[in-house]
Amino acid sequence: MCGIAGIYQLKTQATPEPQVLAKMNDSQWHRGPDAGDYFFQPTVGLAHRRLSIIDIAGSPQPMQSANAQACIVFNGEIYNYRELRQELLGKGYQFNTNGDTETILNAWLEWGEDCVHHLRGMFAFAIWDSSRHCLFLARDRLGIKPLFYSLLDDGQFIFGSELKVLRNHPDFVTTLRDSTIEDYFSFGYIPEPYTIYQHSYKLAPGHTLLLQHGQAKLSEPKQYWDVPTQWQHAITEQELSAELITRFREAVDIRLVAEVPLGAFLSGGVDSSAVVAMMAGLQSDPVNTCSIGFDSPQFNETEFARQVAARYNTNHHENIVSQNDFELLDQLADLYDEPYADSSAIPTYRVCQMARQQVTVALSGDGADELFAGYRRYKLHLNEERFRNWLPLAIRKPVFGLLGKIYPKLDWAPRFLRAKTTFQSLAMDTVAGYHNSIAILRQDQRDRLFSTAFKQRLNGYSSLEVFRSHGDKVKHLDPMKIAQYLDMKTYLVGDILTKVDRASMAHSLEVRVPFLDHKFVEWAFTAESGANLRNGVGKYSLKKALEPHLPDDVLYRKKMGFAVPLAEWFRGPLQQKLQDKLLSDVMMNSGYFNVAELKQLIDDHKRALKDNSAALWTLLMFAAFLERNSK
Repeated sequence: MCGIAGIYQLKTQATPEPQVLAKMNDSQWHRGPDAGDYFFQPTVGLAHRRLSIIDIAGSPQPMQSANAQACIVFNGEIYNYRELRQELLGKGYQFNTNGDTETILNAWLEWGEDCVHHLRGMFAFAIWDSSRHCLFLARDRLGIKPLFYSLLDDGQFIFGSELKVLRNHPDFVTTLRDSTIEDYFSFGYIPEPYTIYQHSYKLAPGHTLLLQHGQAKLSEPKQYWDVPTQWQHAITEQELSAELITRFREAVDIRLVAEVPLGAFLSGGVDSSAVVAMMAGLQSDPVNTCSIGFDSPQFNETEFARQVAARYNTNHHENIVSQNDFELLDQLADLYDEPYADSSAIPTYRVCQMARQQVTVALSGDGADELFAGYRRYKLHLNEERFRNWLPLAIRKPVFGLLGKIYPKLDWAPRFLRAKTTFQSLAMDTVAGYHNSIAILRQDQRDRLFSTAFKQRLNGYSSLEVFRSHGDKVKHLDPMKIAQYLDMKTYLVGDILTKVDRASMAHSLEVRVPFLDHKFVEWAFTAESGANLRNGVGKYSLKKALEPHLPDDVLYRKKMGFAVPLAEWFRGPLQQKLQDKLLSDVMMNSGYFNVAELKQLIDDHKRALKDNSAALWTLLMFAAFLERNSK
């Protein structure tokens, strides 16, 4: 796992300044502390930081092809590189190394832009081809590895593995993009392909970008892969279970190649336990497993992790942290570079920190909830959709729209009385209703939070447009699949994979994600929705398949999640810090907020009239970003 960076002069023949590229690359030293080097030619400079995993001694980067035509910087792992290597050797290509990097280079020379179709793995890379005078960038299909880029005013194209790489270029423009602030307060992250900055972007998952010297503006990225939307033929439950285990075991197996210590996260939930179960059956040595727990029973899953560790006789490591572990608060803005509001970033950071003391590579269970409908919100969404199908929109919209406006937000009441969001969602269509249900701050709340001047600048833009752009592609799917597709395009990449990448790379730890093997995704996503959500049980097909491998206590207990007690923090030890940060000069002078509403959110939560903890955390992380960005 590594960090990449580069500068490409689109307008001139000048060689990029080495000291500028060095400063950019040094900002991501944590991504690759083992080695770092540079490549320069007229118009282009490439930089790399290396965390050595495969072919430790023989695959330095930037790497040139044997014929010196092309040069690559690469972040990730290609799991089918050995098969590709044999195919390319058969076509006459020369190899000077034994790793996966040179395989990509020769694949480019053979297939050009289509090389990505031959790669199985997680990757973000850039290839400079001197004979074609072009720079080619690519990102893996699910967005496991990040890639940021920007075109500067003078025609310099810059890219890097983290946004801080771009910010360390002296000419990078830090003007904020208004629409992404609206997005952030809906989702808690900035969805692809945008960043918080007006002139920089994320290369979206499953996309490539080709740049030719002399072009006046950036070409549009090209999509080479998408989550499949065709259906499988119906198969029996037994056949589904057997094929699921066979395919998942293979996805795990190909991720066990490493020349460094390798292990797995083990939370005690279904997904990480499934990974450990497969690993234990594939390797002769005990699996290295890493868990963290909390000193509060409400948030602690270590009992279940121990069950799995004992069953498979793993080499288990465990650490208990305080539920009041908020020392990282001031580091999060530096870690994520743009506003990011998933509070589980804190325990994720801690488990990566602990794992790195034992291993250099860890497998995780991320992606299973999106793939097999594991989130509770899918069940709620399906219940709402049944009601939508029963009552036409022409009736639902005025009736439930009115109820959604007048019904109070009763956070203190029993769940069945907390109907405000449900009423609002029932007045909407499938995509808008799901957007409303998952929003941290709903549209009415954002309208109250934002200042009049900022809302005028937004000019009617709503974060719903993010969902519409994806939802329009899958109108033919059932409501469950639509919700899963939306999450895979937004929440999975913008929140989950971003969290894991930054937290792991902060400790120079590589994380591999077998549930997001694209061949496994192509098979699993096309299973019928009823196979995944049955009788109120999410991930039903996965759990049934795992019954011979895991105890029922792990498979069928209530989902706990990786949470922190925000509500208590903001009424206790963080109350003053919250108020100081949210009402600081940088927030008051930003022009984004209605100050009266900010104060109301704080006061209502402090007095326990409402649970505003999610909104307050989102604001706190935004305040931390503004403070950092102003320096």
